[in-house]
Amino acid sequence: MTIKVGVAQVGAVPFDVEATLVKAETWIARAGEEGCEIVVFPEAFISVYPKGADFDIAVGVRTTRGRTEFQRYFDAAIAVPGPETERLGAAAAAAGTFVVVGVMEKDLGTLYCTALFFGPDGALLGKHRKLMPTAGERYVWGYGDGSTLPVFDTPLGKMGAVICWENYMPMLRMTMYAKGIAVYCAPTADDRETWLPSMRHIAQEGRCFVLTTCQVIRRGDFPEDYRCSITDDPEALLMRGGAAIIGPLGEVLSGPVFDTETLLTAELDPDALPRAKFDFDVTGHYARPDVFSLSVNEKPQNAVRSEH
Repeated sequence: MTIKVGVAQVGAVPFDVEATLVKAETWIARAGEEGCEIVVFPEAFISVYPKGADFDIAVGVRTTRGRTEFQRYFDAAIAVPGPETERLGAAAAAAGTFVVVGVMEKDLGTLYCTALFFGPDGALLGKHRKLMPTAGERYVWGYGDGSTLPVFDTPLGKMGAVICWENYMPMLRMTMYAKGIAVYCAPTADDRETWLPSMRHIAQEGRCFVLTTCQVIRRGDFPEDYRCSITDDPEALLMRGGAAIIGPLGEVLSGPVFDTETLLTAELDPDALPRAKFDFDVTGHYARPDVFSLSVNEKPQNAVRSEH
C-alpha cells in the first residue's frame, strides 16, 4: 500500500506572523484534502527568511538601524510551544496529516532556525534546531545543539529533518541514517540548480525518501522599507522554489517546480526502502566500524545549569 505525501512550495508573508499562519493553515488543509499523510513546508516559513538583509553588520560595527531591523525580525518569530504552535497543531489535526514546518523560533534573546513536527492528532511531536547557520545567517541566528536531532514514527517509517546546508554536513547525515530515517525532510532556502543533485545523492546515500521544498517569494512581498542587497524590483524573485520528492534510489518522483506556489505530491511505497538497501546500507552492511566511527553528543548545551 502506498502513502501519499506532499511538499508545499509557498512563500511567507514577511514579518506578519498572523498572515503567514493563515497561509500555513490553508495549505495544510489543502494537503489534507488531497489525501497527504505527510506535508513539508520550507525553511523559515514562519515568518520569513530574510533574503538579502545584512542588518548593517560589518566587522566591529553595529548600527541603530541594524538593531531596529533585527527587532522587526525578532518580533516576527514565535515561541515553541506557544499559541502559534497550537494553531499549527489544530490545522494538522483537522487535516489528519503529519506536518513539518520551518519557523523562526525565539528563545530568550536568540533566534533559531527550527523545523517543527506535528502529528495527525495535532500533537507537537518535537523540533530540530539548525546546528550550523550558513554565512550571514550567523549574524542573526543561534546554533542548535545535538539535543534536537529527533526522528518520529510515521506510516512510511521514521521521519526527521535536516535544514538547508546542514545537508552538506556528512556527519549529520550519517547520524540521521543511523537513526533509521526513512522520510528525510529537507526544508531549504537554496533554490540553485545544484540543490536537486544534492538531494538525489542523499536519497541514494541514505536509501530514504527525500522531501525538499523552498519558498517562492518576490521582492514585492516584503515591506517597501525592507533593505535588500539583491534588488528593489518588486517583481524579482528572491527565492524561486525547486521543491521535489525523491525515491530511495535517487529517482525524482515529483518536481522540481520553480517560480510558482504549489503543492507537489507523490505516492510512496514503503517496500521500496528494504529493496533499496539490498545492496547498500550505509550504517549497516556497507559500514566499516572497524575503520570509521562517529561520536555524537546529543546532550543539551545550556549556558546555565542548575544543580539542586
